[in-house]
Amino acid sequence: KCCRDALPSRKPRRMSSRPSITFSKSLPAAEGGTLVVLTDQTLALGAAATGLGIADLVARAAAAADYKGKLLGTLDLLAPAGVGAARLVVVGLGKAGDLKELDWSRLGGTIMGALRKGEAATLLAERPDGVDVSPAEFTEIGLGASLRAYAFDRYRSRPKDDDSATKAAPSLAIVGPGAGKAKKLWPARAAVAGGVVLARDLVNEPANVLGTLEFAAKAEALADLGVTIEVLTEKQMKKLGMRALLGVAQGSVRPPRLVAMHWNGLKDGKAGDGAASKPIAFVGKGVVFDTGGISIKPAGGMEDMKGDMGGAAAVVGLMHALASRKARANVVGIIGLVENMPDGNAQRPGDIVEAASGTTIEIINTDAEGRLVLADALWYVQKTYEPSLIVDLATLTGAIIVALGHDHAGLFASDDALAGQLLAAGLATGEKVWRMPLGPAYDKQIESKFADIKNTGGRDGGSVTAAQFLKRFVKDGTPWAHLDIAGTAMGSPQSETNRSWASGWGVRLLDRFVADNHEG
Repeated sequence: KCCRDALPSRKPRRMSSRPSITFSKSLPAAEGGTLVVLTDQTLALGAAATGLGIADLVARAAAAADYKGKLLGTLDLLAPAGVGAARLVVVGLGKAGDLKELDWSRLGGTIMGALRKGEAATLLAERPDGVDVSPAEFTEIGLGASLRAYAFDRYRSRPKDDDSATKAAPSLAIVGPGAGKAKKLWPARAAVAGGVVLARDLVNEPANVLGTLEFAAKAEALADLGVTIEVLTEKQMKKLGMRALLGVAQGSVRPPRLVAMHWNGLKDGKAGDGAASKPIAFVGKGVVFDTGGISIKPAGGMEDMKGDMGGAAAVVGLMHALASRKARANVVGIIGLVENMPDGNAQRPGDIVEAASGTTIEIINTDAEGRLVLADALWYVQKTYEPSLIVDLATLTGAIIVALGHDHAGLFASDDALAGQLLAAGLATGEKVWRMPLGPAYDKQIESKFADIKNTGGRDGGSVTAAQFLKRFVKDGTPWAHLDIAGTAMGSPQSETNRSWASGWGVRLLDRFVADNHEG
């Protein structure tokens, strides 16, 4: 009831429609729209573009604009003479031989960024050096274009005489010999784009709209894709002894929830042995709003704490992507959903709680709450599913932003092979991670005078001691990695594929991690 009463009185506008991405082996016959061609640093064009007779036009326009064909640089020609298109957009590939996998999605984002709402564009996907653009590269262009088209504008009002809100998103037809195979590959890449969009939507939603119950409902909707869902209530968590998670929630009128999502893509038993049939697990912190509790945060910037559920959003987006593309893997996603508020019933500094694992925790700072949520979620996934490995994600510490800024997430891992796989997936997708240290020396900082452990070790090495805290709740021998995404999930620098405050960070990384290492 509390969350419904807080909804805006004005019904929010519908979200912007998704862009249309299609693939074709030949140029459409109809004139008009926008034509996009690719060039390199010598301003050479591909065979199809050259055949259109536009080489001289491009050369003259490039000379006038001092355009050099650098990677992702654009040249825009309006109403070009002798061309059927209303616009001609030239996009640079730089030195084509140096192109990397990630550059193709960046290219798609750059092209979509050059288009207006309702505009129809055709891309001649050809390299000037004559090397074929592969079907996989076709779909990476489509992925980048889909992600760049995202906009969260449902609460933005517009004058009645402004019809831009009613216009469809841009459409992009990608043309070339690889289009036939690209059509078959595209649904899997579109599924990943859908997962990223879902994660962005969750993080962008205001906290008065997306509370714990509403978030749980979003996760439950994955049942339509074949995901098995279980939602634990406060009463059930009490029976399981989840006092660490419940302690965070006790100051809020919004009830806590723990959601388990299971995608069994190996149900036919054709892939892997008994060990491989054990699920891999992803655990996300879902603090729908974090005031800091009694250890309240400064007012400046507190509005950003609606995004303190970025880890849970990434897990839900990942499960959406895996289920949508029918991933051949057995995967469990667990999210702990709470709100951290400074109510008269809120947890106090100095309180001692017992986690579900039996570990007692002294609360030093109620703003170090995410690790308490994860402690019980980590215990639950191990007891219930016995996963072969665990990766958790959390907007956990400001200290990781001090250490790494907004370009990399912090990676803490108990297993070198797991760390290497995540590092490789990060480089391939552009969602980069940087490995940080773990070690018993840091345990001294979280020793408690009154309990087994305390929930913060102070400012020095804050992200490391937070990870060291979480490690206490992972069984020996279970490969585990912790991703501190405080600097990347929200407010990160804008890129060719994202102009949103919420990035949806983690969906692409973990989908690639699963695809490369854990699919049958």
